[in-house]
Amino acid sequence: MLLKLARRSLWSRRTTALLTIVAFSIGVALLVGIHHLREQARSSFQQTLSGTDLIVGPRGGQMNLLLYSLFQMGQPSSTLPANEYQRLASHPMVEWALPIALGDSVRGFPVIGTHWSYFEHYRYGDGTPLTLEQGRPFAAMSDHEVVLGATAAKELGHALGDSLVIAHGSGEVSFTHHESHPMTVVGILAPTGTPVDRRVHTTLLAMEALHSEESAGGGDHAGHAHHADDHDHDHDHDHDHDHDHDHDHDHRHDHHEHGAHTQAEPVPGAVNAVLLGLKARPMVFALQRELNTDVEAPLTAIIPGVVLTQLWQTLGVAENLLYLISFLVLLATLAGMMTMLLASMGERRRELAILRAVGAGGGTLFCLIELEVALIALISLVVGVGLVALALALAQPWLAAEFGLFIAINPISPQTAYLMTGILGLALLMGLVPALAAYRRTLSEGLNSGV
Repeated sequence: MLLKLARRSLWSRRTTALLTIVAFSIGVALLVGIHHLREQARSSFQQTLSGTDLIVGPRGGQMNLLLYSLFQMGQPSSTLPANEYQRLASHPMVEWALPIALGDSVRGFPVIGTHWSYFEHYRYGDGTPLTLEQGRPFAAMSDHEVVLGATAAKELGHALGDSLVIAHGSGEVSFTHHESHPMTVVGILAPTGTPVDRRVHTTLLAMEALHSEESAGGGDHAGHAHHADDHDHDHDHDHDHDHDHDHDHDHRHDHHEHGAHTQAEPVPGAVNAVLLGLKARPMVFALQRELNTDVEAPLTAIIPGVVLTQLWQTLGVAENLLYLISFLVLLATLAGMMTMLLASMGERRRELAILRAVGAGGGTLFCLIELEVALIALISLVVGVGLVALALALAQPWLAAEFGLFIAINPISPQTAYLMTGILGLALLMGLVPALAAYRRTLSEGLNSGV
């Protein structure tokens, strides 16, 4: 009965109530949206890499190394000397080493040059390995095969066996295309919900072959061709024997042998970062300290989880500021709702007096006003969450394309449920002011107010 009365009372003042709901919904959408984006962004970043103990790159900023090596955000400041990969991979504490070479793209999707064991050692989420949805990994000795991430394959429209042309640079528009060296799609990875989905994977040999064709002068090109032949021979030998350690060793030996040549080129054979898995976790701090204090080789070694924590601490000030702004918007909306209800008291004096006349006590009137507040708040919460879901549905492809962030469209989670309960509680608290005003009105005041 009281709920029906509250509903009809709001309907009789529907224009004012609607404006209040719109303002309240925007406040809710801001607060819930920021909270959801923050939680999802953290989750997306943390799910990207698992089981890698150290990321090593050239001397520079730790944050920059993390962002370009894992998320392909930003640009590498320089490259690792060719012999450094060999030294890192053969270090007694290191179990496996994955080189990462960047600098090219396919219509905005980053190309990652790496080692064949990338598909064995790379982990994401809670240690989940990469799996192929179609096809196979690229051959160790190939200079023309690529494996596409799930999103890259879908958006580029490529299937197994298709040819694609890699462009120089990481932007969507490039004026240098390696058209004379088309690549063939041999595998498509299953979706991971991480930046891996947007990558185009190929061998370091393919990266060298692509850029050798840009070199001016036949001698340089011939040198690269000879280098590629050596690589093929070594890879063949390795693949037939020990599929793990020997292959890595010979691959590193090639880089060491041709170190001066690869460094002479801006991109060929260059390694921008190395992911390391150690034989024992306790060694991680010792090796990090050793690499960071090495005076001969200017390296930066980072622990991914530690730098991610530092990243969130850096962003914490901005996050808190956004939260504060959203909370102030919500408070302003609630104050507006309270003012609207208080202002309506003058118009509703007769209504409240009649309710008292038919036996409604002060407590009943108090509950009526609070019910109206609860109805406005609940409708606003539903509309606000709906606005967030709609905005995320529209922004999801853009967030994935620009930042490699995979944000769930549904903003409802245990944390947002607590947040929404808090908003409802705050609304009821603000509603106490008009509810108490209604409670205090006397019957005589209402009946004698200008009947």
